[in-house]
Amino acid sequence: MAHRFEIRQNKAGEFVAYFCHNAETIFWTEGYKSKASAKNAIESILKNGPGAEVVDTTAG
Repeated sequence: MAHRFEIRQNKAGEFVAYFCHNAETIFWTEGYKSKASAKNAIESILKNGPGAEVVDTTAG
C-alpha cells in the first residue's frame, strides 16, 4: 500500500505521527509525550478526515 502512517520519535523524544505516500512525507502531527497520544491522533484523522472541508484562503 502506497499510503501509510508512521510513528517516529523526534530529537526531543516526542512521538510524531507522519502520513506518507511512497517515500514522501505529506504531513505530520505535533509531538506527543506518549505513543498512545500519537496513535489517537492517527485515529482522529482517519475518523474525521474523509468529510473535511477544503478552504482556500488565497486571494484571487
